[in-house]
Amino acid sequence: MQPNHVIAALAASPVLPWPFPHWQMHDVLPAAVAAALVTWMPDTRFLGGECGGQRAGRNGSRLFITPALRATNPALDELARLFEDARTRAMFTSCCDAELEGASLRLELCLDTDGFWLEPHTDIGAKRLTLLVSLSMGADAGDWGTDIMTAEGTPVARASGAFNSGLLFIPSDRSWHGFLPRPLTGVRRTLIVNYVGPEWLATDELAHPPATA
Repeated sequence: MQPNHVIAALAASPVLPWPFPHWQMHDVLPAAVAAALVTWMPDTRFLGGECGGQRAGRNGSRLFITPALRATNPALDELARLFEDARTRAMFTSCCDAELEGASLRLELCLDTDGFWLEPHTDIGAKRLTLLVSLSMGADAGDWGTDIMTAEGTPVARASGAFNSGLLFIPSDRSWHGFLPRPLTGVRRTLIVNYVGPEWLATDELAHPPATA
């Protein structure tokens, strides 16, 4: 059985407890998968800047890695299989106390341009785990990481925007984060990995049909 890249990355990342438990990961994805996500350039309608501070402001032009896309792109299929791997789920459960029983995988590639920002939010609800993987290139990309905040919306840290680094956390009423407005001199490319509970209604966004289907 092949080694699991995500497990190795998480095992090397100690938990940071404040202002909520989170993990700053490095070298998250296998090199070939990360490279494929960089070279994959979908239609330009998926690129966007100002969205009112919420990704929902771009509903209709968001890019999810679905079974249909997996069938046409071996790297996307490998990516989904990596996070569907029972060993990956077990590691998230044992290391992060993630409750993934009955949860489905949701993968979104975000292509943000200048003007983009996100208001403070927590990801609570149906999301059982959030992992944000930075895939941006360029001299300024290291400063394009997610801002970690207090419940009052005060930024207290910034995740690395370095290529193939990741911010992982379990959504809770403490997991405030966002993206403060700042210049984006290129495309801010981010892979969002979520596991969502059976109550998630947008099943067309999932990387695999839900178990109840």
